[in-house]
Amino acid sequence: MRLDVNDLRTFYASPLGLVTHRFVARAIEGFLGSVSGLRILGLGYVTPYLGPVHVIAERTLAFMPATHGVVNWPATGRSVTALADPTMLPLPEAAVDRVVLVHALEGVESPSELLAEVWRVLTPGGRMILVVPNRTGVWARRDATPFGHGQPYSRSQLSRLMRDTLFSPEGWTETLYMPPVRSRLMLQSASTWEWLGTSLSLPFAGVHVIDATKQLYRPVAVQQVRRVKARMRSSILVPAGQPG
Repeated sequence: MRLDVNDLRTFYASPLGLVTHRFVARAIEGFLGSVSGLRILGLGYVTPYLGPVHVIAERTLAFMPATHGVVNWPATGRSVTALADPTMLPLPEAAVDRVVLVHALEGVESPSELLAEVWRVLTPGGRMILVVPNRTGVWARRDATPFGHGQPYSRSQLSRLMRDTLFSPEGWTETLYMPPVRSRLMLQSASTWEWLGTSLSLPFAGVHVIDATKQLYRPVAVQQVRRVKARMRSSILVPAGQPG
């Protein structure tokens, strides 16, 4: 079952959604830092996390995939949201300084195409903040939250995907250590769960949050260069009548 924008809005308005927003927003804001004068793009369902950014940034855009639908945001002033194919963004190259992805990567058929498109629209040295369900976490196993839908990822899978699409992880954290249940007692103890999970580096966090920088050049393995040079030497022609 695919989530639509109404499911996402309902979740974030619930007590569990409010707790989720608090912890995920803290991780995102810690990586984003100051956005004054920057152009920010949100992909997926990111509007709950863009409120403080929208006030400060030079420009804010929020693109939502057709599978989700789209809502008007913010509630007052000019809307900055639009429907867009996340693998074919309606932006020129190097158009934005930061891209924040929430409820995005896990829902596309081709994650590499999505990240390649993010790479295209980022400025040189631009950064991507990526929020993805953790494959080993409990949240990925329960469809009562948006993080229980789509394809969850392990840390090694994400590292390989970013390497293949020319992103270099600069910061990495996990959050949402509490079980995704709606009981009042569990919600009240959420901060304790978070503190314990972070302090002990427990492996069952709900989501990965990654800060990655756009690489400008693909690294070339030294072994490949040596093979090319050896091939070039072996193909040198010697004129007839001269010793080889």
